[in-house]
Amino acid sequence: MSEEKSRSEALDEIFQDDPSKKAREKEIEKLKKKREKALAKAEARGEKIQMEADAEADIEQLDDKALKKKIKKDKKKKNKENPEDVNIVKDLIELGIYIVVIIGICWLVLTYVGQRTTVDGESMSDTLHTDDSLWIDKLSYRFHDPERFDIVVFPYGDEEGTYYIKRIIGLPGETVRINKEGIVYINGEELTTDVYGKEPIDSEKRGLAVDEITLGEDEYFVLGDNRNNSRDSRLADVGNIDKDEFVGKAVFRFSGGFGKIE
Repeated sequence: MSEEKSRSEALDEIFQDDPSKKAREKEIEKLKKKREKALAKAEARGEKIQMEADAEADIEQLDDKALKKKIKKDKKKKNKENPEDVNIVKDLIELGIYIVVIIGICWLVLTYVGQRTTVDGESMSDTLHTDDSLWIDKLSYRFHDPERFDIVVFPYGDEEGTYYIKRIIGLPGETVRINKEGIVYINGEELTTDVYGKEPIDSEKRGLAVDEITLGEDEYFVLGDNRNNSRDSRLADVGNIDKDEFVGKAVFRFSGGFGKIE
């Protein structure tokens, strides 16, 4: 019997702690006090019976909807005191927006500013070598024309995903020729500033440049620095490169000799 009584008392304690019950009791207590004051004033005027009826009606109108509204209000107040409990959704939204912004910035950089690439082959040695990691500037040619001796990247023919990296030798409107000694001539004059070739060009590797080549308005003549082991503008399958074909200019090397590329 004692055990049942203890269990009953424990259950009573649980129900007594019910927020809805406490809120209802609190509101009823307020209405009772209000009724007592109103009855005291009404007694002198003979309005006691009507006031008692109105007070009872007020108590009955204290329904679950009113209690839920009050509990919700108390919860909001608690949340203001403990914002960390309700900010998780807000934090997740902000994180999502941050990730989208970062992805957008990366896309803009890789599309319009520059990108990282890796050299495959020795056509540009001794300047560049296989597995050298480079940064390609894709933005500067939007503001000025390519210049002689720039190292540029461009797609090879119709082979999707295949790109060549070479050095600009001839500019638009110029004539280019390579003589039997392997010397490059621009507009009939020796290009003495061409100090980038690994070795003299073999006579049999002059290709199309054995005869004078006239470049169009936006065309460039390119050579690999490894002149005797490079597919470049001397060959018909590469030919002269139009400015619009340039992906960008190789400006920086991350590996294989960290620093600016000359």
